[in-house]
Amino acid sequence: MVTEGEVGPRVVLTAPLSLEEESDVADYRAPNLLQRILSLFSSVRPGSDLIRIQLPPLFNLPKSQLQCYGESVYCINNDMLSKCGKGESSLERMRSVVAWSISTLRPLMFGVAPYNPILGETHHVSRVSLNVLLEQVSHHPPVTALHATDEKENIEMIWCHNPVPKFYGTKIETEVHGKRELKLLNRQETYVMNSPKLVIKLLPFPGVDWVGNVTIKCEDTDLQANLYYKGSSFLSNKGNRSVKGKIFVPSTSKTICEINGHWDRTVTIKDITTGKGNEIYNAKEALSGMKTPTVKDPKVVMASESTVIWGEVSQAILSRNWDKAKQTKTIVEERERKLVKERKSKSEIWVPKHFTVSYSNESGWEPTPNERWVPPAPIIVPT
Repeated sequence: MVTEGEVGPRVVLTAPLSLEEESDVADYRAPNLLQRILSLFSSVRPGSDLIRIQLPPLFNLPKSQLQCYGESVYCINNDMLSKCGKGESSLERMRSVVAWSISTLRPLMFGVAPYNPILGETHHVSRVSLNVLLEQVSHHPPVTALHATDEKENIEMIWCHNPVPKFYGTKIETEVHGKRELKLLNRQETYVMNSPKLVIKLLPFPGVDWVGNVTIKCEDTDLQANLYYKGSSFLSNKGNRSVKGKIFVPSTSKTICEINGHWDRTVTIKDITTGKGNEIYNAKEALSGMKTPTVKDPKVVMASESTVIWGEVSQAILSRNWDKAKQTKTIVEERERKLVKERKSKSEIWVPKHFTVSYSNESGWEPTPNERWVPPAPIIVPT
């Protein structure tokens, strides 16, 4: 969807990443898979850091990484987030938080990636009473901060994502450093969790998987959930996408529930004491047929908005005009390099607009929102 700039900036919005792995994004299809794989092999060496590599538009989804992070929060059919604070017991709430955490995963297309956000880029979207704001608070290394609030449900989220991709011959592994906090303000409970690892297999069968361990801790209730995500085998191109885990009491190591299923299908939870189980997540119900956000008020869309900064590039990719896509993407990247040089020549230190950011060897990157509540956005998700 394109919003022309007569009453505001030109905004290009695309359909959210859906449940089906090879589904189109706003009629977008990635071209010439083999050519892109061979191109990648020729441009990187095993063990090399991929952060500074600039992908040509042939490799790009028509959206920024900020949009992908944001979509995992605001693009969902059923409101799993508000359920987290409504459970009568701490165990019910932890079960809901586990289900919501699983819902933030999306199947990704092989061979394409979103744009690397520029410094200060933002993404601001609302879904009913949930308002979500992201900002790229560092470029080298890439660090994204997310703040989301729902005053009606008294929920707050603060995320920090610092992806570190590396190339290992037959695969690319991306560890996502930084923690995710989900705060149930009415309950005075904070749930702290990490992100799984993203693995892109190149050989022998191409594929994309979320793998590894995710820990969800709530010190306020002395409950913890451990999840393990498993991808496809080395000799298979069919993703297993299983998730297994448990909810337990850290102080006693007593297991309360067992979790089992597939994050792109269904996930069930079983009570250890009673042996009874029930479904806590259904991916088809949650993620199929999600609606594309729309622009409610173009006049107040920020110039730093992802869908504005990359609007012309996205439109060219959707039109399969690769020459224009390359040209417009180069303009965005060159403008960013020029600003970096100007700040360096003036000894200026760039400061994020919406977050205060700190870094330590022990805790890594930690963003603190400058505002208590995220305001309603000019871009909204239809319900």
